[in-house]
Amino acid sequence: MKELLDLILPRDVLACFEVVKVCTTSARIDIYLDEKNIPPAEYSGQGVLSKGFAVPTSIQDFPLRGRAVYLHVRRRKWQLPSGDVVSNKFSLAADGTRYSREFASFLKGILG
Repeated sequence: MKELLDLILPRDVLACFEVVKVCTTSARIDIYLDEKNIPPAEYSGQGVLSKGFAVPTSIQDFPLRGRAVYLHVRRRKWQLPSGDVVSNKFSLAADGTRYSREFASFLKGILG
C-alpha cells in the first residue's frame, strides 16, 4: 500500500503525514492526511506538547482516472513551555495557489 501511495501522493508527503481516510466518488478522490506527531526539529528536547491540529487545508493534485484529487491536510500544533504555539513549516502547495507544487508546475508548463 505504501508503494502505491508513494506513486499517488506528492513527493515526501508520507514522511511527515499519515493517510487517515480516503473517500471516492465517480467525480473525485479525497485523501485525508494528518501530520505525524514529530515536533519541529528546532524545538526538540524542549518539552513541547502536541495541542491538536490546525484548520485543515485542501490542496488539489493531479487528477487520477478522470477524477479530481484533493488532499485534505491537517497540520499539528505544539505548545512550548513558554506557552507559545508553533508548527512545522511545509510547502505542499505552490505559492499563491491551492494546487500541489507538482501539479502547478505541470499546469504552468502547458499553459505558460
